[in-house]
Amino acid sequence: MYYSNIKKWDIADGAGVRVTLFVSGCTNCCPGCFQPETWDFRYGQPFTEETQEEIFKAMEPEFIQGLTLLGGEPMELENQAVLSGLLREVKERFPQKDIWCYTGFTYEQDLCPGGRRYCSVTEDILKRLDILVDGRFVQEKKNLMLRFRGSENQRIIDMPATLLQGQVVLSHWND
Repeated sequence: MYYSNIKKWDIADGAGVRVTLFVSGCTNCCPGCFQPETWDFRYGQPFTEETQEEIFKAMEPEFIQGLTLLGGEPMELENQAVLSGLLREVKERFPQKDIWCYTGFTYEQDLCPGGRRYCSVTEDILKRLDILVDGRFVQEKKNLMLRFRGSENQRIIDMPATLLQGQVVLSHWND
């Protein structure tokens, strides 16, 4: 897996101050995407053990609320194995911190069993997420007044509640 950037003090991509990992690779290629360079799976730098340690070090301060994954596209099949391992370790080291993930894929259609971006580690990733922001960016539905999402079709999903109830539960952040 490659990544394009790590922000160590991000306040735009989730609640509180966050560490944000921008992964590379995206097949959605949404018109109006704010980072089309990250569509290339080889854009940026290889994700290594040193990269992972850099993320863990950045997450150590108490004021860091959690980790956010975006891209590119974290839920591309090519990225899921590495992210699964990263999230497992984040939850072990920082159980009190939350994890947000932005995906252009739709939870029910793409990330559940039988979905086009479902693989052997997808459930492992989903069970470690606190929030999943799903849905492609749609230029015609762009709304700068929305918190934590770019277009009105995107949903902010409470993943623990969704997995518990077996159906999508929207987060209070959708309000």
